[in-house]
Amino acid sequence: MTSISSSAATARATFLPSSCRAAPAGGSRRSRLLVARASSSSPKLPAGRRLRVAVVGGGPAGGAAAEALAKGGVETVLIERKMDNCKPCGGAIPLCMVSEFDLPLDLVDRRVTKMKMISPSNVAVDIGRTLAPHEYIGMVRREVLDDYLRNRAQKAGAEVLNGLFLRYEEPKERNGTYTVHYNHYDSSNGKVGGEKRSFEVDAIVGADGANSRVAKDMGAGDYEYAIAFQERVKIPDDKMRYYEERAEMYVGDDVSPDFYGWVFPKCDHVAVGTGTVTHKADIKKFQAATRLRAKDKIEGGKIIRVEAHPIPEHPRPKRVSGRVTLVGDAAGYVTKCSGEGIYFAAKSGRMCAEAIVAGSANGTRLVDESDLRKYLAEFDRLYWPTYKVLDILQKVFYRSNAAREAFVEMCADDYVQRMTFDSYLYKRVVPGNPIEDIKLAVNTIGSLVRATALRGEMKKLTL
Repeated sequence: MTSISSSAATARATFLPSSCRAAPAGGSRRSRLLVARASSSSPKLPAGRRLRVAVVGGGPAGGAAAEALAKGGVETVLIERKMDNCKPCGGAIPLCMVSEFDLPLDLVDRRVTKMKMISPSNVAVDIGRTLAPHEYIGMVRREVLDDYLRNRAQKAGAEVLNGLFLRYEEPKERNGTYTVHYNHYDSSNGKVGGEKRSFEVDAIVGADGANSRVAKDMGAGDYEYAIAFQERVKIPDDKMRYYEERAEMYVGDDVSPDFYGWVFPKCDHVAVGTGTVTHKADIKKFQAATRLRAKDKIEGGKIIRVEAHPIPEHPRPKRVSGRVTLVGDAAGYVTKCSGEGIYFAAKSGRMCAEAIVAGSANGTRLVDESDLRKYLAEFDRLYWPTYKVLDILQKVFYRSNAAREAFVEMCADDYVQRMTFDSYLYKRVVPGNPIEDIKLAVNTIGSLVRATALRGEMKKLTL
């Protein structure tokens, strides 16, 4: 067995290098250092040894988890396969994430205050009229955000390794350690395929995305997934000005039978993309249709990058096994209808880490499955209603072009916009106005009735 550290003379080197030792507690009032007491039944670790955790995956979930673990006194190693990974992601983050995760403002490429929703018949509705002057949807590039969160975790005391996770071995005894096997990438050694190494930890956090190898090892089960396809397009400056504070969403069978197409602004280009669960083989056809719908506004643009990636459609059947658990896309935390995942990835990573820190009494005791299940219970309590509501919305309004016309019509209502943005920007359930709720219900029913009638007429035309 090869240790991460080159010095295997001491028992400590068998596990993690000394540089993995958590940094001393401190920092700003937002550092979220969690000081907690573990159950007296949790085995206390030997004097001088801290709880050791491997975080597999360096996206928002992994970066947030590794930082919180290191700040909480846990020895942490984060393994990331591709440090410059550009995931095909719209890159939208809610306003609350900027403050909650202390993100510097220069990390946000664009502050979107105008969202244009465009129906199958190209009826456009401007969304954003109810936003306060300080409110916006942040647009980020994943390669920039992910790198920032990993670097911050490293500064907090986590060891960040460039490597490909291969598999893990279960403990040979009840309170024993897991063995993590991975390919270590080091450009200086000249080995193209990497060098096989291994190390031992007390717990594993799988933050390695929709194709999670950790999930496969723990028998987490399969889930339905969408394919997201995105092109980054460099457009002329005069056209880029249109997208300075604006994003667009296109709905219709042409761009996706069960999702939407998008044009989201980045620092000096736009991201044009779409996704689908049911018709994956046709993804390039849907992408061409999205470009066609946005043609006048991106004409003259040059494609500078093409990206594709799976996106989970629902949580995995199993998200914890022993002292191994899943967060982010690996766990399936992407909402339907909107396809949002960045905030929930970072939030789940942090919540999982905080549960480990609390259960281990700041790294001094061993954790068990019950500690990890506390994170799952709290995450589900906070966000299950959001996932359920968006699942219902997708089933109701994405089922036909007529229903999508009704959806866009409904989005023109100021009350709908205010409730939607308040819920999205701050990730909280917003109490409604009973009278307005009744009006909304009546208008929604009216829109759906008109949609059903329109669908019937459209069917007649095709017979």
